[in-house]
Amino acid sequence: MKRPALLSGPDLWPDGGTTRRLGLVVLTVLGLLSALLILAHVGASRAAGDWASAVTHEATALIRPRADETGATAAARGAEALSGVRGVEEAVALDRSEAEALLRPWLGEADLATLPLPQLVRLRLDPREPASAISLNRALAEAGVDGTVDDHSLWRNSFTAAARTLRILTALAAGIAVLLTATAGVLIARQAVESRAETLRALRLAGADDAALTTLAQWHLGRDAALAGAAATLMALLAGLALALFPPGGTIGQVFPLLIEDLALVLPVPVAMATLAVVAGRLSVRLWLGRARGGR
Repeated sequence: MKRPALLSGPDLWPDGGTTRRLGLVVLTVLGLLSALLILAHVGASRAAGDWASAVTHEATALIRPRADETGATAAARGAEALSGVRGVEEAVALDRSEAEALLRPWLGEADLATLPLPQLVRLRLDPREPASAISLNRALAEAGVDGTVDDHSLWRNSFTAAARTLRILTALAAGIAVLLTATAGVLIARQAVESRAETLRALRLAGADDAALTTLAQWHLGRDAALAGAAATLMALLAGLALALFPPGGTIGQVFPLLIEDLALVLPVPVAMATLAVVAGRLSVRLWLGRARGGR
């Protein structure tokens, strides 16, 4: 029997009214949540990597000047001694303003100008073969510099664990959001087919075969999901672009740094949602047809 022109002729798929619009809103919100959490995971992973790299590849030397020299002179001697150690890429003696900048997050609005600050040397270590605290302290002693090197080993494990936890939590949140979106898409497709049972039954009586009914459902459900996905992606892109171009200060900007190229990761969202809806629509129609043949 010849198939009716279901897609080229008049729209034979009832609009669905408020139920359809509510389904579109739900899919849009869940799609937006999924996209934002994907971007959050990307930013959090980058921040976690930066933290772990900073702790692993940096060290600090506290220099105590002798009675016959200034702090700046002692720090310069310490930087010179440490720069010659294998595994050190750079050793820089910090001036007072730089030391104050390091202490400001810990001391807040205190008047640092009146405080005696230590002489610090900042070290950047070779990431492939970083110098150890033992070798660095030995170099200071051999140069006659009174100082102590902190290679952040006490903090390294804590920072690494925190970075790993942050990655896992954001990935888990994104995975749950994607799963919820997929579940909602399947349920909405199932409800859409069931609510149009009378229409599908009438089309069968008019001569539509199984393939035509399946195509009809797939077309409309896929289109709705693509529209919801496109709206969700557009909002996620705007939010991500704002964060990338105008990164917020404070904790949010440090924990979720975004780059413009990261936004490409959410572009497949409409296609993924439409594909899911098409598959769900096909399965839903097949289930309905199976019951219809059984007389239920």
